[in-house]
Amino acid sequence: MGPLSVNGIISENTNLFLAFIIGIGFGFVLEQSGFSSSRKLAGVFYGYDTVVLKVFFTAAITAMLGLLFFSLFGWVDLNLVYVNPTYLTSAVLGGIIMGAGFIMGGYCPGTSFCGASIGKIDAIVFIGGLFLGVLIFGIGYRWWSELYMAGFLGSPKVSEALGLSDGIFALLLILVALAMFWVAEWAEKKFPRAVY
Repeated sequence: MGPLSVNGIISENTNLFLAFIIGIGFGFVLEQSGFSSSRKLAGVFYGYDTVVLKVFFTAAITAMLGLLFFSLFGWVDLNLVYVNPTYLTSAVLGGIIMGAGFIMGGYCPGTSFCGASIGKIDAIVFIGGLFLGVLIFGIGYRWWSELYMAGFLGSPKVSEALGLSDGIFALLLILVALAMFWVAEWAEKKFPRAVY
C-alpha cells in the first residue's frame, strides 16, 4: 500500500483504512491457519503438521510476486525497497537462540502475539520472556556490540548474490516452494501425530 499512497493512487486516509482492514484480515488468517497454537507450530519441527510452513511460504511468494508486479506497473522502485543489512555472526547466533526458544516455547515472537490475542496463557508468558530478552539485550549491549556487528556483508539481495534477475529468482523460488509443499505432505504422512 505504501507505493500506492506515495504515488498518489490512493489518499493517505484510504491507505490507513486499508491497512486496518488488511491487518484484521491478516490476523484472522493467522489464527485460522493455526498460528495461535503452540502444538501446531511445534508440529513443523516434528513433521506431523506443516500448515504453518505452507502458510509462510505462500505469504513470502505472494509478497514477492506483489512487489515484482508493482515494479512492472511502475508503482514501486525495487531499488528503493529497504533490505536489512546482514551481520552474519549475529544472524547465525540469533537464529540459534530464536530457534531454541521456538522449539521450547512453541512460538516465535510474532505468533506469540497471535496466541495471546485469543487469551492463551503460554503465549502471554512467552511474550513476557520476549520483553525480558529485549531488556537484557539492551542493558548489556555495550558488552556484546562487537559480536552483534561482526560479519557485516552489506545489504545483499539473494538474487544479486546468485547473479540472477529478480524474475528468474522468483520463478526458482516458486519451484522450491512447490517442492517444499510436496516434502511437507510426505512428512505429514511419514510422521503422523500420535493421538493420546
